[in-house]
Amino acid sequence: MLTQTTSRVLEPSDLDAALAVLGREPVANAFVTSRVQVAGLDPWRLGGEMWGWYEDGMLTSLCYAGANLVPVCATPRAVRAFADRARRAGRRCSSVVGPAEPTAALWRLLEPHWGPAREVRAHQPLMVTDRMPADLAPDPYVRRVRKDEMETIMPACVAMFTEEVGVSPLVGDGGLLYQARVAELVGSGRSFARLDEHGKVVFKAEIGAATSQACQIQGVWVAPEYRGRGLAAPGMAAVLRYALADVAPAVSLYVNDFNTAARRTYRRVGFQEVGAFMSVLF
Repeated sequence: MLTQTTSRVLEPSDLDAALAVLGREPVANAFVTSRVQVAGLDPWRLGGEMWGWYEDGMLTSLCYAGANLVPVCATPRAVRAFADRARRAGRRCSSVVGPAEPTAALWRLLEPHWGPAREVRAHQPLMVTDRMPADLAPDPYVRRVRKDEMETIMPACVAMFTEEVGVSPLVGDGGLLYQARVAELVGSGRSFARLDEHGKVVFKAEIGAATSQACQIQGVWVAPEYRGRGLAAPGMAAVLRYALADVAPAVSLYVNDFNTAARRTYRRVGFQEVGAFMSVLF
């Protein structure tokens, strides 16, 4: 019997209740929702535990505890409970990421035990659109990456990740997990690129998290020697066209607030800021 307020690790039988919480904010929760819809709540399939917070016997907040620690619809009381559970378990994640307010509160409680972080990105605008731009033609050369083009796309993916996160995805296991994730996106038709006449990637992006209600574009990258040539906006418009046609009616992304060029590009494509994320990187 659950007390009026309590937290616990969710079980597969809690799936419907967890999906109901996730469905309250389909855009912000797209990452966790996509994982749960595919894997359920079994920790082995999910790649981590799902913690639940109950008030008056009702599941009201979640926290995904896997490679990332992600608060979901987390109230202040839930954040305190999740922080206590995370502190007792010890840090197993490579980042704490999620909507800015609960993530900041979670990190304030964890920092004395888990800190210092390698980097804290306190305000990452969350942007969304549900339509194509009226005055911007999609780049006709941006297309889905084929399964036989893994050797072509991988160097661009590694360069993007290293530039964005500050460490190479090849560190540790030699990149096996990262290569598997890239292969998963390519295999599912959610990896896009434009190649030049020599077969080199000059623009790329992926549709990462995807649900029936919302999806999230990630990994946007332009080769350094091609920057400043106006490739990003039409390239993004091309990826957006695929996303809206084939994946979900709402398309989102989040971006570092200091990346003014990227934010300007996304606004040009029609994305509007609807909130903010926060990332704590270890």
